[in-house]
Amino acid sequence: MRVAVVWNHDHAGVINRFGQPSPEYNDREKGESLVAALQEGGHETLLCEGDKGLLSTLEQFMPPDPQGRPSGIVFNWSGGIQGECRFTHVPAMLEMAGVPYTGSGPLAFGLGADKVITKMLIRDQGVPTPNFRVMRRGTESTGDLRFPVVVKPRHEASSLGLQLVHEHSKLRQAVEVIVTQYAQDALVEEYIEGREICVALLGNGELEVLPLVEQDFGDRETRLMTWDAKHVAAAAVPKICPAQIESGLATVLRDISVATFRACHCRDYARVDFRIDRSGQPFVLEINSPELSMSSSYFLAATTAGHSYSSLINRILDVAHTRYFGIGIR
Repeated sequence: MRVAVVWNHDHAGVINRFGQPSPEYNDREKGESLVAALQEGGHETLLCEGDKGLLSTLEQFMPPDPQGRPSGIVFNWSGGIQGECRFTHVPAMLEMAGVPYTGSGPLAFGLGADKVITKMLIRDQGVPTPNFRVMRRGTESTGDLRFPVVVKPRHEASSLGLQLVHEHSKLRQAVEVIVTQYAQDALVEEYIEGREICVALLGNGELEVLPLVEQDFGDRETRLMTWDAKHVAAAAVPKICPAQIESGLATVLRDISVATFRACHCRDYARVDFRIDRSGQPFVLEINSPELSMSSSYFLAATTAGHSYSSLINRILDVAHTRYFGIGIR
């Protein structure tokens, strides 16, 4: 099958440099690993940029048959180049052009990219999440928020801009950093002292919940998944999989994760991040379209479940194909 892997490695393919630029770039080595995994599955592949030339590129690589049926599928690995709700850009282009693709659609990406809307949606379904406020100055009332608090941009991924604030007197400065650097509101939420657990989900109708992953902070002073903890090897946080959690709590985490996936209209695969406080109460931090590198929590959960990297990538492709066409690829 023809499979185009769409990424954002080169941010030059725009008409104008306008709007908030994405600070993230896809890594070439990881992109090539993803392509190799699909080739191992027997697919004809193309690695292409999710930019202004995308649809022309796809039309040449996977022209429709005479009945107008798709002749290929996109493995969407894009994060966007610039502007608002960047993760929605490529899915929206593909929806308009009638090209099937892996992963969530524009609606889910739009909801998930707005951490405030995510929290409101899951709270409406009875899912616990830390108390929060939205701020633009840092002088707004904190109401009943308990310090310390975590301050982060409302719309960014990968823990960009995340700060831990212990005192009310430091809040204004932390909020101003977010508003100035990221041109958006700050989400201020209560910090939950305790364990951090990731739950990886795969599928659509009957979701497969992969083995739980714990971020092992050990005796670190800062027990948060910061940008450095996620992306700098020297600061990486070890992971434990399967997480050592008693069966009752594990069942609760699985059920909450599925409810979060449904509430946010996700598709094919996702990762839900939790904090578990010292009394054993879980709180959902957010839901993500997870990184699929070999060092990621999602891949660790998949390997613990018996997947190789190639089998995981091809399984995601198969899940998406089944969602569109009712049958798997093979």
